[in-house]
Amino acid sequence: MRKLPDVSNTEENARNSTQTQSARGVAGLSAMHDSAWKHVRGEARYIDDLPEPEGLLHAAVGHSTVAHAKVLSMDLSAVRAYPGVVDVITADDVPGHIDIGPVFPGDPVLVNGLAEHIGQPLFAVAATSLRAARQAARLAKVEYEPLDHAVTVHDALKKQLFVRPDHTQQRGDFEKALKEAPHRLQGEINVGGQEHFYLEGQACLVEPTEDAGVHVHTSSQHPSEVQTLVAEVLNLPIHEVTVEVRRMGGGFGGKETQAAPLACVAALLARKTGRAVKYRLARYDDMVQTGKRHDFYNTYDLGFDDDGVLQGADIVVAGRCGYSPDLSDAIVDRAMFHSDNAYSLGPARVTGHRCKTHTVSNTAFRGFGGPQGMMTIEMAMDDIARYLNLDPLDVRKRNLYRPGRDTTHYGQVVEQHVLADLIEKLETSSDYRKRRQEIAAFNRSNPVLKRGIALTPVKFGISFTVQHLNQAGALVHIYTDGSILVNHGGTEMGQGLYIKVAQVVAAAFQVDLDKIKVTSTRTDKVPNTSPTAASSGSDLNGMAALDACEKIKANLVAFAAQKFNVAESEVQFANNQVIAGDHREDWAALVQSAYTARIPLFSSGYYKTPKIHYDRSTGTGRPFYYYANGAACSEVIVDTLTGEYRTLRADILHDVGQSLNPAIDIGQIEGAFVQGAGWLTTEELVYADDGRLLSNGPATYKIPAVSDAPLDFRVSLLENSPNKEATVFRSKAVGEPPFMLGMSVWSALRDAVASVADYRHSTPLDTPATPERVLAAVTRTQQWVEAQAKAKPSADKAREGEPA
Repeated sequence: MRKLPDVSNTEENARNSTQTQSARGVAGLSAMHDSAWKHVRGEARYIDDLPEPEGLLHAAVGHSTVAHAKVLSMDLSAVRAYPGVVDVITADDVPGHIDIGPVFPGDPVLVNGLAEHIGQPLFAVAATSLRAARQAARLAKVEYEPLDHAVTVHDALKKQLFVRPDHTQQRGDFEKALKEAPHRLQGEINVGGQEHFYLEGQACLVEPTEDAGVHVHTSSQHPSEVQTLVAEVLNLPIHEVTVEVRRMGGGFGGKETQAAPLACVAALLARKTGRAVKYRLARYDDMVQTGKRHDFYNTYDLGFDDDGVLQGADIVVAGRCGYSPDLSDAIVDRAMFHSDNAYSLGPARVTGHRCKTHTVSNTAFRGFGGPQGMMTIEMAMDDIARYLNLDPLDVRKRNLYRPGRDTTHYGQVVEQHVLADLIEKLETSSDYRKRRQEIAAFNRSNPVLKRGIALTPVKFGISFTVQHLNQAGALVHIYTDGSILVNHGGTEMGQGLYIKVAQVVAAAFQVDLDKIKVTSTRTDKVPNTSPTAASSGSDLNGMAALDACEKIKANLVAFAAQKFNVAESEVQFANNQVIAGDHREDWAALVQSAYTARIPLFSSGYYKTPKIHYDRSTGTGRPFYYYANGAACSEVIVDTLTGEYRTLRADILHDVGQSLNPAIDIGQIEGAFVQGAGWLTTEELVYADDGRLLSNGPATYKIPAVSDAPLDFRVSLLENSPNKEATVFRSKAVGEPPFMLGMSVWSALRDAVASVADYRHSTPLDTPATPERVLAAVTRTQQWVEAQAKAKPSADKAREGEPA
């Protein structure tokens, strides 16, 4: 099992290695999550833990029971008459905008004549208890006129239903490259979706304010979007709405856009009743009413040489978007951007389809389409290896981006070639070559149990692909006792953003971490914030906070230089002190004297990501500031009689640049790997033909449990790999990139299945690779072996001139 960094030793070494000692807990050192003890003790307050205002009402909605239909009539008399019901609203009661689509129109806050998925809200109820609201919402009598519907990506492609236009990225003459390549393969894969299954479901609490506005407590990754949409549905100026987020019990992208509809419904009810309204979804309602990771149908057509090096590619990705655009344009774009993963495709075309289905509108999920795009090329690496009788790792290594083959299919140059060295180190530390030989020997002697191993890389682009979202703001206040308060636009969903920003501020002033407090994200403190997504939380908000600190420091340096009669260049901050030439003064004492001298001790900070751009008309640009990299080596064992399997061991080496907090980063990598492996193995979204979600609770939808984690789990951070771009203290993002390390488990399962045919055949394996699918893949592989055995005597006879 991996060993956590020793916090005390890490700090001791850091303090002793510098000429002037470092303060405790600054950026670069391991520090405990700021809410860790609150989590353990049950003291961390989430939306449902907040004190309930007097006269609080509870909200619920009535759901559409038809996938696609005109709503002819709604009889809500029984709903209104139910005991405890205070009010009921429909689309007719919305004073402002009805459509609350986050980017493109298509998402009515309540159905306005046309229902487009089972579970879509038709009306909303406010009652004196949650039970009364939910019970009442079931009593509506709704008359529908059913319309034709599509449920799967294949349905949508057949019927040519799309929520947004197709998009293509192309570099070079891919057709010529494919035609002239020595070898050519085609393949296809269905990549399953994923339920976010955050521990805290969607929830909000809306209180009317004295000026006809509202104060919204919400579990949202995007407070500013909630603020804007609530203002629009209420027909208010944005400044009348304040949105506050202290923490979420998990988000993973599911609370980027999907939290806003709840807040809008609760705000409408609060405005109409004049009372506070809480709206909290039960797990079943959450699963049928909110979006998920897009499932994809992808195809590839690849040309390659005798060594397995790609010569050209034609890749198509098609995502199930659901009934509305939501964020699907950008999500399918990112699937296209990452269809190369870590490999130079050569001349290539990548096409993306945004398929409309009459299911809930799918949305952001950790990786934002990137994982689904990567799956195609990772499948192809295995397929090429089996076709050429090569080790899949060798094929992967030969195709890595490198000088001379460093331009992506969308025109961005890969400037930092980290992966070749990283993979070599992991290959050595994991004993990949030795274990592969041992596994091959084990498989030859075991007709039932088969082991598999795979080492797969990750190259993930960091930045929002929508350029204007790459900005952030922060406020830093220093009080006269030397304590510091920080507020920024990022949200905390358990990932450790608050503690990392606090560490950045502590490092800027070289004061102990316990002097820093980060307060709830609020739209009346930092406006126009971007969502905490795209792995950019620390990059953006850390830099914004650092900018504010540098402004305050400039004032303090000038003051200290004047006070002690030294040059500004002689003033430095170290270990809770300010050193000015031969003079030393305690941090708090300097702050107090600066205040007395009327030196400003607060500032706002701002940051925008440089260098990024993308021209959608040409499909080219530099959409990413930099790439994050990692690799995982996973070993599995499969029972070929049942398809059941276990992950025996996982070795991970991941590049986080100059880590802001090694302990937090390792935790993020571990969690991301298990979540990624769960997406590809146990988590299966099942829809009926009529559009009903059948996997609608923990009894039918299986997230990975402790027993699904690797028995032997080894996680390390790549050392001496500072980001070459000017990120906060040269760190790299860690939120999404390690999610895709879970692909190594799926590839290892394919390796185990391939061993049934002595690694001569590559059987397709759609995801999630449930035991049923693994068993089916084993059966197909066995059938291939039998067919080859039958064909061999016929071929021998034909060579001898006998009738076959």
